Amino acid sequence: MSKQETRQQTKQERRRERREEQQRREQQRLRAARTRRMVTIGVIALVTTAIVGVYFIVVANRGQANQSTQLGATVDGISCDQLEHSTVHYHAHVSVYINGTAVQIPQYVGISTDASCFYWMHTHTSDGIIHIEAPTQQPYTLGNFFDIWSEQFSQLGYPLQLGASRGWTAYVNGQLYKGDFHAITLQSHTLVTLAYNSPNVKPDMVYNWGDLTK
Repeated sequence: MSKQETRQQTKQERRRERREEQQRREQQRLRAARTRRMVTIGVIALVTTAIVGVYFIVVANRGQANQSTQLGATVDGISCDQLEHSTVHYHAHVSVYINGTAVQIPQYVGISTDASCFYWMHTHTSDGIIHIEAPTQQPYTLGNFFDIWSEQFSQLGYPLQLGASRGWTAYVNGQLYKGDFHAITLQSHTLVTLAYNSPNVKPDMVYNWGDLTK
């Protein structure tokens, strides 16, 4: 082989080695870039997880704080006690209609979510029966119950219309009630019918109380 051919072969080998070296460097660069992306994604995921965790901790603590505030709050002189009272114990029924549609009073108005606290006026079911279970005999009004609902349990679908004194037609035991319905005193087996923008509503005259004798 001539010297010229040898030199040409050597140049070709050097060029091939340079190309291979460039390819190795490019592959290393790509691998490093992929590694950086994976690290960045991992860091973002960890930070996001930490933020979400802190958020839920804050929300949970806030909920506990709200719960504590709720359990200690007295509404219209009516407190939330650990047990249901039996000194005064009777029941009333309330039907509510808004714009021609019956609106249920939800269950557990006046009862804490863990059932550790009972206001003297509360519901166990969504059938409109209000339980008055108090330590002392005094006038307990429909307004007292609605204040408990709106101030402490508004998350249970409190209708804003109930805060208005006008626009309503009220009946007590089937008889038209004249005046602000919030002042209606609830007594044993009182039947209250409230109609807002509902002219065709018929007042409750009778109700099946079952085993609720008072």
